Amino acid sequence: MKIRPLHDRILVKRLEEETKTSGGIFIPDSAKEKPIQAKVIAVGSGKRDKDGKIIALEVKAGDKVLFSKYSGAEVKIDGDEHLILREDDLLAVLD
Repeated sequence: MKIRPLHDRILVKRLEEETKTSGGIFIPDSAKEKPIQAKVIAVGSGKRDKDGKIIALEVKAGDKVLFSKYSGAEVKIDGDEHLILREDDLLAVLD
């Protein structure tokens, strides 16, 4: 299924975090927190300003981003879990 977010919304897929600490201890699934890093899958056309002009988003498909822990709406697309966020919910783009 193809999906295109509207306006300033972004579709992301969470990146899996390490299951082992730097000291070699394995973290059980029950103790893991949801990751706050994600890969951008699709972006909307942009936000409108006061004059009605569209302001393009700064992120693009393929970027890796950090986002707030409790932001976004969880959706399932073709059996995979994704998040739809606003660009304002993003904290940084990872290089």
